[in-house]
Amino acid sequence: MPDAGSGSRFAAVRHLGPNWYASVMGTAIIANAGAGLPLAVPGLRTVCTAFWALSLAALLVLLTARALHWIHHRDQARAHLLDPAMAPFYGCLSMALLAVGGGALLVGRDWIGLSAAVALDTVLFTAGTVIGLVAAATVPYLMVARHRIDEASPVWLLPVVAPMVSAALGPLLLPHLPAGEPRQTLLLLCHAMFGISLLATLVMLPLLFGRLVLGSALPLALTPALFLVLGPLGQSTTAANAFADAALGVLAQPYARGFEAFAVLYGVPVIGFALLWLVLAGALVVRARRRGMGFAMTFWAFTFPVGTCVTGVEGLARHTGLALFRWLAIALYGVLVAAWLLAAVPTVRGLLSGALLAGPGRATPAPRRGTARTR
Repeated sequence: MPDAGSGSRFAAVRHLGPNWYASVMGTAIIANAGAGLPLAVPGLRTVCTAFWALSLAALLVLLTARALHWIHHRDQARAHLLDPAMAPFYGCLSMALLAVGGGALLVGRDWIGLSAAVALDTVLFTAGTVIGLVAAATVPYLMVARHRIDEASPVWLLPVVAPMVSAALGPLLLPHLPAGEPRQTLLLLCHAMFGISLLATLVMLPLLFGRLVLGSALPLALTPALFLVLGPLGQSTTAANAFADAALGVLAQPYARGFEAFAVLYGVPVIGFALLWLVLAGALVVRARRRGMGFAMTFWAFTFPVGTCVTGVEGLARHTGLALFRWLAIALYGVLVAAWLLAAVPTVRGLLSGALLAGPGRATPAPRRGTARTR
């Protein structure tokens, strides 16, 4: 929908920010998490593949729209980098590329063939990893050197969690590399990115919790972003289990067995904390809703982070064989599907009405209940 007072044919993308990539991530994780469910449901894999195809289509549309945004509204695109509320969302571009690429190997190969899936994932994994590492270094630099920041925000986690997504999905490419040093190199690089993301997250989480307890309240529209904390928790558990799956036959002993033990010894307590945070964040969202929180693009924070917990618990189910984790994965997947509907339905409604492309993409503290607002 054209901007009011603007004759530009590209005005519809004027207010399109990097936060929109969260919708691609949230859609792709439906496919990726569904592919590993410890449950035999007729037609589930076909549905998951359809969600992957939808995420691929959405990614292509957004990449095109963002390219037009940079070409025709370069001043505003650059302003996003200097906006401490928007710059962290550049991590979403990396994670969107990685999630769609990983989905190509997990389920997309059923429709496009294994060779095409490997080629697609190779391109998207490489691009997503490079962009993620650049974002993980650049955004914190801008936060220190250029941004004026009053208090911590949950979106600070977005650029630093991107390398963890690379760490979790990189092992999918190992069987398609030559045996020996190429596989070992990729696996250990993924382990290094695991460390980059995990340690950066451990630096930022105390700042965020300190704000929740001692600082000012989050704006209502930003409250769903508290679910972003689940991202590094679930994704690191997913990565640890992916390392365990891949290490045998790639690394010499005792390192391969060490990864197998680490997957459970690390993953169980981290998922335990993730469940605690899920309850806390959910309670705060209910509280914000009662105080008048309406729809915002931050609703997509309900999806990908919860999905990473699903894939993490699926890995624990594989390596422990416990029914507890199998049923927990199924229950969390149900929460994920409900969260996707909660975000997707008003997003489509807002796109059809033009409301999501008509404003300056900034969250306000207290939008009225039921109104469609961008961050």
